Amino acid sequence: MKNTFHPHRLAEFGVGLLFGIGLILAGMTDPSKVLGFLDLAGLWDPSLAFVMGGAILVSLGAFTLAKKRTTSLLGGAMRLPTSRDIDKRLVTGSLLFGAGWGLAGFCPGPALVSLGTGNPKAVVFVVAMLAGMALFEVLERRPATLALKG
Repeated sequence: MKNTFHPHRLAEFGVGLLFGIGLILAGMTDPSKVLGFLDLAGLWDPSLAFVMGGAILVSLGAFTLAKKRTTSLLGGAMRLPTSRDIDKRLVTGSLLFGAGWGLAGFCPGPALVSLGTGNPKAVVFVVAMLAGMALFEVLERRPATLALKG
């Protein structure tokens, strides 16, 4: 297996670095910032709403452009989601994601950025997140007959 350099890897690294720097500048790697946003009855910090609003605007523009294309900017196939179904799995996953976010003050992206700083809370969160992902994979691979009995 030959290890060759792919120019798109450099672009991927650059976009990830830009995303990580944005998370740091927005304060998203500080769990107290996130928890302050969720504390509606206490000292509410609305600044996260502006971060989310900016992210939604950027995503809206990007998806609008992406829908008009058949290939990505780097030449890969465009694979946009097509499902619009709201089912039990989606709702359950969303609730679990939100509960984790509210308890820990992290979501996956900022947790990975914080992991790079050696933040012990980020280490615990990422280990728990990876364990949850592994558990999901194990449960997904069960034969259908076991899933019906359990």
